[in-house]
Amino acid sequence: MVYKGFTWALSLYIAVVFVQSLFFKFTGAYETLHIFGVLGAWSGFQWFADYGAYGVGSVELLASILLLTSLRLYGAALASGVMVGAIFFHLFTPLGIPMPEFDEVGNIIGDDGGLLFYNACGLLVSGIILTILEFLNTDNRIKRCLYR
Repeated sequence: MVYKGFTWALSLYIAVVFVQSLFFKFTGAYETLHIFGVLGAWSGFQWFADYGAYGVGSVELLASILLLTSLRLYGAALASGVMVGAIFFHLFTPLGIPMPEFDEVGNIIGDDGGLLFYNACGLLVSGIILTILEFLNTDNRIKRCLYR
């Protein structure tokens, strides 16, 4: 019973954060434009600046849906992968850890003190724990393939 409650808590935590972030990714919020603009300029792929938020948001939506079904293992693995990417980009690109905060007209008014980065770290840890628990405690296709 404790296992089931813990896995549901982790699943809901990840899904709620991902779904809340969709507003920013799908509406062209200043924060999203900044993040994907910096990454597009750094990578040299303008299409990533223009469409990356939609791609990442779509993957996060898919992971959120999977986390709330019997395919929780795959949603947790997908969420972990997305967060590995987010943390990589924060650490190893000009994006950096503190993200600017914007007012309603797009002026930078401060920074978030690294909150977005630290939240990504919490989501990654939750995703990894959930992936391991689901892999070990469920009958899944991956396990069946490995133990033939």
